Amino acid sequence: MSSLANKQILVGITGGIAAYKTIELIRLLTKAGAEVQVVLTEGAKAFVTEMTLQAISGHPVRSTLLDPTAELGMGHIELAKWADLIVVAPASADFIARYSQGMANDLLTTLCLATDANVLLAPAMNQAMWRHPATQDNATLLEKRGVLLCGPASGIQACGDVGPGRMEEPESIFEHIAKTLSPTKQDLLGQHWVITAGPTMEAIDPVRFISNHSSGKMGYALAAAAQARGAKVTLVSGPTQLDAPQGVQRIAIKSAGDMLAACRDAMSKPADVFIGAAAVADFRMKEVASQKMKKTGDSDEMQLTLVKNPDVIATLSQEKAAKCMVGFAAETQDVIAYAKSKLERKGLDLIIANDVSRSDIGFNNDDNQVTVLSKDQQWTPPKGAKSALAKELVELIIQYQSTQS
Repeated sequence: MSSLANKQILVGITGGIAAYKTIELIRLLTKAGAEVQVVLTEGAKAFVTEMTLQAISGHPVRSTLLDPTAELGMGHIELAKWADLIVVAPASADFIARYSQGMANDLLTTLCLATDANVLLAPAMNQAMWRHPATQDNATLLEKRGVLLCGPASGIQACGDVGPGRMEEPESIFEHIAKTLSPTKQDLLGQHWVITAGPTMEAIDPVRFISNHSSGKMGYALAAAAQARGAKVTLVSGPTQLDAPQGVQRIAIKSAGDMLAACRDAMSKPADVFIGAAAVADFRMKEVASQKMKKTGDSDEMQLTLVKNPDVIATLSQEKAAKCMVGFAAETQDVIAYAKSKLERKGLDLIIANDVSRSDIGFNNDDNQVTVLSKDQQWTPPKGAKSALAKELVELIIQYQSTQS
């Protein structure tokens, strides 16, 4: 049974273009078994319709504070008591300002003030509005009062600006809701996990480099999953477009040499778990050109002299930098055979093998499917979203640790 089954969730929608995404959030919540009621502000009505939201939620949509029928039973107070959680998505700058000042001039702010349940906001606004000191002060004040924030994310906005202010995707908000209503057990408190993620970049000259297609999504999901269970997580990350998971320390690097140095520094005292999820370049330039390399004459070829990079995982394993060493094997053929070879050759405890030749999983995809191998066992969790798979993998690592103690 879903952890959200029979949970009562009140979803508030304020005026903003991101309101259309909330329809998908409500669909995810109802599919998970939650009972959802929806409240609209006047501004939200310009972006979504009551009929659509009623069809998705299965309940009449509320928008008026002084509803003569509902007020016979003090309807707004009953609705505030009904909710196990209030989620406001999108939460506009105007709503955040009014809520932070304790105003109750519409139904949604009244419910937020009258409830004993947690309130979760998913901010969405122009990047300049989010960065404005007034908005930052309002958000900080709400957080100090115990209000939860999910986002905002960074990226291209509807107005064409780029920066923080985008509402988090429905799947991300859904996971935040699930975590809030069904808190993850904190069985990793006191443990230090070091996780690598993303690609590395090996310079050719000041403008060119050697890299790969890794998005970093799997490593970031693992960092979030371990942190959620109480671990102190250090994420050593190559260049990605991802935001660091909340509560995770991210160390940004570029080259394989940088990554090895950062991991050694992070594990100056042996860590409990190391997970090498990064796609590390096997080779680098023997000599990096100090100036941009030019085409020479009519030549159609350019020769680059490459040398091997240090093997980050194998080196750390030899140095016994962590009690449990976990590697990844991203392969395009004979996946299990190559993974078994790497497991033994690099002295790892576990290796996670995935077939990156498949178009439906692996690099730049939100989904993944892997096989986990130890010296004498093999597990194949079901294919799914990388965020869900990360939780499965963290659980497998914890179980493996328990058998070794």
